Amino acid sequence: MAIVLILITTLCLAYANGANDNFKGVATLFGSGTTHYRRALGWATITTLLGSLTAVFLAEILIKSFSGKGLVSSELAVTTEYGAAVALGAGLTVLLATWIGMPISTTHSLVGALVGAGWMADSAIELEKLGSGFFLPLLVSPVMAFGFASVFYPLLSKARQKFGVHSVVSFYANGEILESHEGLSILAARQRVKELNTENDLKVTFQCRYMGRVFGIDGGTLLDRLHFLSAGMVSFARGLNDTPKMAALLMLAPALGVFGSTALIGMAIALGGIVSARRVAETMAKKITPMNHGQGFSANFITSLIVIGASRWGLPVSTTHVSCGSLFGIGTITGQGHWSVIGKILAAWITTLPLGAALGALSYLITR
Repeated sequence: MAIVLILITTLCLAYANGANDNFKGVATLFGSGTTHYRRALGWATITTLLGSLTAVFLAEILIKSFSGKGLVSSELAVTTEYGAAVALGAGLTVLLATWIGMPISTTHSLVGALVGAGWMADSAIELEKLGSGFFLPLLVSPVMAFGFASVFYPLLSKARQKFGVHSVVSFYANGEILESHEGLSILAARQRVKELNTENDLKVTFQCRYMGRVFGIDGGTLLDRLHFLSAGMVSFARGLNDTPKMAALLMLAPALGVFGSTALIGMAIALGGIVSARRVAETMAKKITPMNHGQGFSANFITSLIVIGASRWGLPVSTTHVSCGSLFGIGTITGQGHWSVIGKILAAWITTLPLGAALGALSYLITR
């Protein structure tokens, strides 16, 4: 019965993780108009699953980190009651955030649940490990992403101009081009759509393209392919980084083994993304900041470098914090960030860990 409990609660956590996190790597593809929702989600699902399966071979350190060993007593960490409470507390936290459309950190909810369940079990909490091993990477990574994205995008923009590649925004209605403008921001383009709809009583859409060639390759085509590649890298990195954190809980069911645990987690993550990702997708893609293709590529590229690097060194960074931090940086450098939404996201981040701890503690009362 205990094994069934740990299996159900951990797979529910993985489902919640997929619902809240799966679209984060491809949000810029959807938000910039590079592709539509279903294609972006499909790309995220495939690349995240590949990352999950790769985690079997490369992420032993994270599996050990999130087993709870070293944070709480070794005797408590290996009990199914504790593991189930951690999974249930973290899963409820992530599902609640997903329901209100807030992108939060599964990592933070897990850390909170580890501590809360440990406290309820009257176990000593290793505060030094909590600070150096968990809090420091989680706090530093979004600041790094913000800074790197703020620097990288202007450099990319200057390189584009040096190659003679320029952006053109075209407005369409009934399959025909109404007008085109060079250098128009996404925010200005959206405003122009409203004006054209009012003036002409038409359903107007717009498309941003880069015109010019780089090393003989069409600039727009090159950027779109790089954008898809960077989005795939983020999703792959997320699967690589997040799967071991949940597989660590399934290791309490020894019969599954490392491969069985990671495979089940990967499939549950994929299902959660396919069924329940839409609300968080809208927040990430549409509500943080308007973005063009170059800005989306910049955010994804920086995110993938940080998260893949963290997986290599066993640092429990949050893909959510890194990807959002990159978008915050883009919104700041362009002056188009929606700070009311950003403020709500930051508030959700601040409350994630204490809520995870509270729900982890309550869950331990149920599972013990």
